[in-house]
Amino acid sequence: MDSLLLLMHGFETALSWSNLLYCLIGVLLGMVIGILPGLGPVSGTALLIPITFGMEPVSAIIMLSGIFYGAMYGGTITSVLMNVPGEAASVITCIDGYEMTKQGRAGVALGVSAMGSFIGGIVAVTALTFVGPALSKFALKFGPPEFFAIMLLGMLMIVALMGKSLVRGLIAAVLGLLLAMVGQDATSGVLRFTFGSTELMDGLDFTVMAMGLFGISEILLNAENPAKVTRPEKVKGLLPKRGEWGATLKAVGRGTGIGMILGVIPGANSIIASTFSYILEKKIAKDPSRFGKGAIEGVAGPETANNAHSGAALIPLFSLGLPSSPTMAVILGAFIMHGLTPGPALFTKDPDFVWGLIASMFIGNVLLLIMNMPLVGMWAKIAMIPYKLLFPIILMVILVGTYSLNGSLWDVGMMLIFGVIGYILKKLDIPVSAMIVTFILGSQLETSMLQSLSISTDGFLIFFTQPISAVIMGIALIIFAASIFSVVKNKRGNLADDVEM
Repeated sequence: MDSLLLLMHGFETALSWSNLLYCLIGVLLGMVIGILPGLGPVSGTALLIPITFGMEPVSAIIMLSGIFYGAMYGGTITSVLMNVPGEAASVITCIDGYEMTKQGRAGVALGVSAMGSFIGGIVAVTALTFVGPALSKFALKFGPPEFFAIMLLGMLMIVALMGKSLVRGLIAAVLGLLLAMVGQDATSGVLRFTFGSTELMDGLDFTVMAMGLFGISEILLNAENPAKVTRPEKVKGLLPKRGEWGATLKAVGRGTGIGMILGVIPGANSIIASTFSYILEKKIAKDPSRFGKGAIEGVAGPETANNAHSGAALIPLFSLGLPSSPTMAVILGAFIMHGLTPGPALFTKDPDFVWGLIASMFIGNVLLLIMNMPLVGMWAKIAMIPYKLLFPIILMVILVGTYSLNGSLWDVGMMLIFGVIGYILKKLDIPVSAMIVTFILGSQLETSMLQSLSISTDGFLIFFTQPISAVIMGIALIIFAASIFSVVKNKRGNLADDVEM
């Protein structure tokens, strides 16, 4: 009840005309940042911190938070319409979102994304209001062993993204793991696969890789045979078909849960949340073959998860002063710059600030829904632009976006190289999505494993002696055993069919 009264007081602060304006500006800027490939919420938020100098602390953080969750939705637009992820968490959305666009369902994909983003964001902010401190204390129990167990679970579930051929899927997974090893080892400092290049010391940039593998490769494939380029004749509706509502809402519910859980765990960024959501949706689907061909759950789940993560990531920041993602680290810097110290004392020392900001997040999510549902048709019309005009524009935006990351031509060159690699992989029917996911999980899996072993006195037993990691490892082993059983059963079934023939 106290939280509800404080929230009502927070709405008084957030609904002042100046804070409403700053919230609107933040959300609009965030959408633009998300749409432009290469920027993303981290660099976008960092670049715009200077414009908050001289502003009241609550107004400044309201605007920066609006940029954060506005960028999460903005990245969806280019992912769905052009197969170019505007920001890292939208990579998974490309898989089925772009297929829906090619089927003339761009409006539905964007509409479901807006709806899922709204629900995930609202539920996460509600959790921040009522159970934030309790969730933060639980998140503190996650150390390297627990994080390793989560990453291992994700690796075992990667089979969901391996496509029709297990061999091709394994090739993609191994390529992703090898690319994740490029650069300086996080624990020993040893350089690996850098070939004497200083640019590779920090490893490969995920955003550069994603824009090449998805965006450039798609341009090359379509340029090879422009007659096969399919574009919707018109935007047909914004909502799912009657028979799709059940599956969509269930995916939204599961995505919300995944995003909230991973949001409170330091290190588990929104990319992991959207990836886990997609893997789960394909794993439990009655017909997994629909995924990668325009499955609506493949859009609804990940988009909801990544926005639920955005709201939940504020829980450890507010309650404990712990940033759970790179963007949260940037916002933490903004807190300090404005004389605020995140942590348990923040709720008692600056209640007007805390509850005003929480209330503004409810308002920001409503603003995003209002701005996007009516405008989905306008965004979807981008897909109707003739490819001879659209592809050069996309190429120019990708090149500029990549260069803007670090002002480096090296990044542009690497992006083009990955574009060619993506083109070759797609021609060979090797799933690029599996490669991307193992790249994301691989480096974090290795780091958490080495950190765990460095603090362990019993070697690998540490993963089974810690209660939380032991439970997750048990689930992982069950999934692994079930996968082997399924493969053996399918092989026996195929042999029996051959004998009968």
